[in-house]
Amino acid sequence: MKKIIGLILAIAMIAACVSALAACSETAKAEVEVKDIELTAESYAFLVKKGNTAMQTAANTLLASLKQSGELSTIINSFFDGTATFEYTNPASREGCLIVATNAYFPPFEYYNGSKLTGVDMKIASLLAESMGKTLYILDEDFDAIFTSVNSGEADIGMAGITVNEERQKTYDFTEEYYESAQVLVVKKDDTTFDSCTTAAEVENVIKAQSKKFTIGAQNGTTGYMYTAGDEDFGYDGFSNITVNGYKTGALAIKDLQNGKINGVIIDKQPALMISKALNK
Repeated sequence: MKKIIGLILAIAMIAACVSALAACSETAKAEVEVKDIELTAESYAFLVKKGNTAMQTAANTLLASLKQSGELSTIINSFFDGTATFEYTNPASREGCLIVATNAYFPPFEYYNGSKLTGVDMKIASLLAESMGKTLYILDEDFDAIFTSVNSGEADIGMAGITVNEERQKTYDFTEEYYESAQVLVVKKDDTTFDSCTTAAEVENVIKAQSKKFTIGAQNGTTGYMYTAGDEDFGYDGFSNITVNGYKTGALAIKDLQNGKINGVIIDKQPALMISKALNK
C-alpha cells in the first residue's frame, strides 16, 4: 500500500503559496471510514468437494482441537492485533502436497507480507497440512475460482473467509464454522450520506434513494457483491437503482473509493477495518 505524504514547500510570495496548497489538495487522497453497522450476519467455514468426507473430517478434527484448547482464538486474535509472526513460502512443487485454494487479498485471513503468505486461514492451513503429514501448497487465485478448483479436484480445500449458506451447501460440503462475520459499508470520511443511519434497514433505505450515478463496489463472488448486486439463489434482492462495480479484491474497491471513483464499498467487517487503516496511512 502506498503511504501518501503531503509535502508543502515554504515560498515567499503569498500567491505562490496559495497555488501550492491548492495543488496539494487536488492530489491528496481522501480518508475512508467503516460504518459501524452490520448489514448481514454470516459464518466462515472451509470449503471441500461434495462427498470428500476424508478432507472434511481431517479439517473438522483440527478445528475441534483448536477450539477446545483455545488456540483458535489465540490465532485469530494475533492476526487482528498484529502480533502474529506466521509467514509461508510455497515449495517448488505441489506434488504430494495439501493444496489449499485461497484469494490472498483478504486481510487478516489471507494476505501477503512482502512475497510471503500469511493470515488466519493460512496459519490454520499449515496446521492442517502438519496434522495430515503433508507439505502445504497455497494456490492463490480469484475468489470465485476457488469453488471451481475445489470442485474439480485441483485443490483439496478452500480456505478464504468463505461464508456458509444454503445455496453453496447444495453443491459443496463445508467444515464446522470457525468465525462469525458481517458485511459493512465503507465510505469516504467526509461523506455525510449515511450519517443519520444506525441500523442496516436505514442504510438500505438510503441506498434505495440513490440514482444510477451512485456506485458501490464489492469483490466478485463474495457475499458483499451478492448483497449489493442481488442474487436470487442466495436470497439477496440487491439494489437495482444504483450502479454496482465488481472488483478482483476488496482492497482495489476501497482504493477506488479513496480516489473518488465510487461512492462506497460493501465488504466483510474485519478486512474492511484493516484495509481502510492501511490506506489511510
